[in-house]
Amino acid sequence: MQSRGWRNHSSINEFILLGFSRNPRTNWILFFFFLFLYLFTVLGNGLIVTLIRADARLHTPMYFFLSILSLLDLSYATTTVPQMLAHLVSENKTISYVGCVVQMYIFLTLGITETWIFAAMAYDRYVAICYPLHYGVQMSQLLCILLAVSSALCGFTCALVYTVFAMTLPYCGPNEINHFFCEIPAVLKLACADTSLNDQVDFILGFILLLVPLSLILASYVRIFMAILRIRSKQGRIKAFSTCASHITVVTMFCIPCMIMYMRPGSEASPEDDKKLALFYNVISAFLNPIIYSLRNKDVKRAFLKLIRISEDTQ
Repeated sequence: MQSRGWRNHSSINEFILLGFSRNPRTNWILFFFFLFLYLFTVLGNGLIVTLIRADARLHTPMYFFLSILSLLDLSYATTTVPQMLAHLVSENKTISYVGCVVQMYIFLTLGITETWIFAAMAYDRYVAICYPLHYGVQMSQLLCILLAVSSALCGFTCALVYTVFAMTLPYCGPNEINHFFCEIPAVLKLACADTSLNDQVDFILGFILLLVPLSLILASYVRIFMAILRIRSKQGRIKAFSTCASHITVVTMFCIPCMIMYMRPGSEASPEDDKKLALFYNVISAFLNPIIYSLRNKDVKRAFLKLIRISEDTQ
């Protein structure tokens, strides 16, 4: 019923996603490049989830949140990349109006949820380093589940607000979206109505959903670094910092491009710049996360080697 109501405001039944290039040769090169990134993303994030579930030593709050992050990255990329790959090698680059709405909503839900999961991971590191003796009590299984569920609920609710405000606008044509998926800033450029209210809503929600968790992450790491500096052993300081370095890197790669995309006025946005930013936090970030966490994490490496030995023994 809701989707029918939205479509009454619009004379468009489908959109055309222009993607990156109209050159077939360029598109084939991009197809194989993004196919490699996507397959590695699926393999890498899927492997991390499998290792965490299979190894009892990884059944801790930190790895609980890491497994959720990997699932989100996997889902995040799957929402957009398979369709992008199909459009790169096909003459038909259309997406239905309803399909565009669904893609937009799922993408936003996963992205918003991931932002708050980052904040939960920062809090976990804060408790582990600043209050190690109380870690097992404070980071209880119940609290971890509550943090994960509340992050998801925030994602579901705020994504709905974003999507409703965008898709209740009239879309009269043209129907060509200069992007590789239905992302709100690109879709809003096709609206045949004033989008200043949408810009304000995007800025307010962007402030709440990006700057608030980033502020919590920053506050956690200020306290963490103060605690690290009080550690007398140089080796202890290096070990404590290494547990946080991966998280800081991933948060920076994901959140900074999102802030640029969603907190600036639509009139200042360049379609080509938007596509590059979206690639960074949608494709590149999900591709790099397994590498960043596995290369810096001895526990993950140990679990991987253990899994290999078990598979060899069974043969």
